[in-house]
Amino acid sequence: MSKKQNKIYIIDVTNRDGVQTSRLGLAKLEKTLINLYLNEMGIYQSELGFPFTNHEINYLKANLELAEMGVLQPIILSGWCRAVKDDVKKAHRIGLKHINISISTSEQMVKGKFGGRVIRDPKENPSKPSIIGMMIEALGEAKKGGMTVGVNAEDASRTDDEFLIKFAQTAKEHGADRIRYCDTLGYDDPFTIYHRVKNLAREVQIPIELHCHNDLGAGVACSIAGAKGAIEAGVDAYINTTINGMGERAGNADLVSVILALRKSSGLKDLNLLDERVDLSKAWRIAKYASYAFGVPIPINQVGVGGNAFAHESGIHADGALKDRRNYELYDFEDLGRGEPEIIETGRKITTGEYGGIKGFRDVYEKLEIEFKDEKEAHTILELARYANVHTQKPLTNDELLFLARYPQQAKKILTVAPMI
Repeated sequence: MSKKQNKIYIIDVTNRDGVQTSRLGLAKLEKTLINLYLNEMGIYQSELGFPFTNHEINYLKANLELAEMGVLQPIILSGWCRAVKDDVKKAHRIGLKHINISISTSEQMVKGKFGGRVIRDPKENPSKPSIIGMMIEALGEAKKGGMTVGVNAEDASRTDDEFLIKFAQTAKEHGADRIRYCDTLGYDDPFTIYHRVKNLAREVQIPIELHCHNDLGAGVACSIAGAKGAIEAGVDAYINTTINGMGERAGNADLVSVILALRKSSGLKDLNLLDERVDLSKAWRIAKYASYAFGVPIPINQVGVGGNAFAHESGIHADGALKDRRNYELYDFEDLGRGEPEIIETGRKITTGEYGGIKGFRDVYEKLEIEFKDEKEAHTILELARYANVHTQKPLTNDELLFLARYPQQAKKILTVAPMI
């Protein structure tokens, strides 16, 4: 009997880490649309938010309802928690079945963040709270609630191997399903992370998540190298991505770049490591929407989806590309869902928003081929569209308008943010 091939799965963290980008963010409706796009793209899991943060609760519950309805299926929806029992209890009350719990593991962060109040290993001083003890307590609470749990080693790349292995082994013994190796400051290079993750996976034999930041411009390369190390050690790997590489400081590993590297690079394309469900043809659509929602233009030289990704001007290049695209294009623009003309309305345009009326609203929805059963339903959706425009503070996209019409109850919940003070 042949051994099952280990695979690489994508866990997108745009709705958790991406929205932590300083001075930027997403409305809850926009986060929901991103979950829908990720699901259509065949992404394994979306880390959709913080269950211990009050303004996230209605959004989280509405998205879990969409999952129960089969709208957000088969994507897994997971929450991010601190290694704190109360965080885990709140996640359980909301109905989350999958979470990651996170705690710092490096000497730098333990000393720098906790100031001596917390130690790493309980054996150092049994009278003090410890990193391992806090992790065990939070993990126990999650497993008691029947959750799938990934345990995050924050700043793993600056954590010594001995403690990192002990931390991971202890997590595994207490029921952890995965370990998230966090290159929190983008400190690793592809060579160090390959060897460190391979060693960690070999020693502990637990699936490894790679969470790489881009402070040195190596987020994608480190993610791929770390995942390959885990695969070679005999475990599955999970790569954390964000759409367009959004995230703290210089951002995270870019979703489309990771997929292209696994599918098209010389040493990986024939290994068939990436989850087969991933549909690269959705790349253009999701990248454009995230750019619009965040209000951040896609760089002209962005991998796969940038304006110049398939542009040729140099005489030699243009001549070569016209003779045979393979001369100067490693993959086809059609692979990413590009190539359709974009129609821009230059005449009269009717929109609907926070001050829109029923006539303009009906015109907009008729163009989307949506019919309302009666006047009451039309006015209900109009009111939702008004609130949604207040919520996003930008013109609603066609897909956002369609979502409001198709799932009004969930939309209402998503748009309801009541301060609990």
